[in-house]
Amino acid sequence: MSGTVDFQLTDDQRALKAGMRELLERRFPRSRLRAAVDGEAERGAEVDRELWRELGAAGLFALRVPESAGGVGLGLPEAVLAFEEAGRALLPGPLAATELTAHLSAAGWLAGGGSAAGRWVAEGSAAGALVADGDAAAGRWVAEGSAAGALVAGAVRGEAVVTALDQGGALVEHLASADAVLALGATAVEVIPAGAVARSAESIRSVDPATPLHRTAPYRTAPHGAAPQREAPQRGAPHGTAPTRVAPHRTAVAGTGASGAATTGVAASGPADRLRREAALLTAAQQLGSASRTVELAVEHAKRRTQFGRPIGAFQAVQHLCAGMLVRAESARSVVYAAAVTEEPGDIAAAKLLADEAAVRNARDCLQVHGGMGFTWEADVHLHLKRAWVRAGQWQCAAEAEEELAAGLLSTVGACL
Repeated sequence: MSGTVDFQLTDDQRALKAGMRELLERRFPRSRLRAAVDGEAERGAEVDRELWRELGAAGLFALRVPESAGGVGLGLPEAVLAFEEAGRALLPGPLAATELTAHLSAAGWLAGGGSAAGRWVAEGSAAGALVADGDAAAGRWVAEGSAAGALVAGAVRGEAVVTALDQGGALVEHLASADAVLALGATAVEVIPAGAVARSAESIRSVDPATPLHRTAPYRTAPHGAAPQREAPQRGAPHGTAPTRVAPHRTAVAGTGASGAATTGVAASGPADRLRREAALLTAAQQLGSASRTVELAVEHAKRRTQFGRPIGAFQAVQHLCAGMLVRAESARSVVYAAAVTEEPGDIAAAKLLADEAAVRNARDCLQVHGGMGFTWEADVHLHLKRAWVRAGQWQCAAEAEEELAAGLLSTVGACL
């Protein structure tokens, strides 16, 4: 890329960010957050379907969907700005997975770089199908009247909740509320009914009361034309019984290899890895929003709380805590915004690494400014810390981001030698 890159927000982007904040303040105020958290035990932390549809109607999941397909027609930077505001408000739900699925289903994003070989293939009515018709810009849903096609296409309008399952048995969030699961394998991408995953999933206690988690068996996406396999222990079977094979209907992505020939999947730079990077960046944006919000909470409390006849913000120790929080948040912001423009793997890894650190450490320092109110349920500060812990383990953890950065540095050194 030649010339100077300007990472300053445009007027339209600032308006989008402000509009998203205003929407969430109206539709998801603190009282609604507390209701979701306090009612977790009774309602199982279910996704609020009414709120989800409101977000869909506002265009949150359609930001990157072309206008010709009923979307907003913007790009990844705008999605990052919107997700930053969602993180600031601690908006619960599988936001990234639903946005990614909406973008895939409506925009006709292909693995083959426009090749007819890279297309969504119908493997059964349970997952629906998106076919490119030989043109990357002409992707459309076939069998639109089917329940499955409407299920996944409904992600654009917020009428469907989609969570994600990465290979290796990663934890799945909000599985009980999901209609479908976006499954990412080593090379393949599949959209499968949530029930097929829930059969062998085990609910585990989440540190974040608004983010229910399930542990699943490792899921292996299948090559085109073959059934996906899942190791699923038989419920009620005696110990040592061989696991059953669950092969749900799905939608699979075919791609092209380095030679341009059709393959059963894609290379490391194909759809699965690209989706992982986009999910990591959107998660980093939510972490950035949380980190920024905890700065505001700490400063507000330091101005309001008095000790020895003075606001505690007048004490140097508190000032240093707040200043450090601001530096972390703004450092993460510059990297997250830059990664949204470049979309480079190394930039995204750096963004996730810094945003996770900013969200976790800022929440901890905010607790200190509040007098260590980490065990006070009525205070909201602990919710930011708990959500930050959960997000830090999603998509690209610190160790994975560090490995990505190290690999990039080694390749750069190797190219220079």
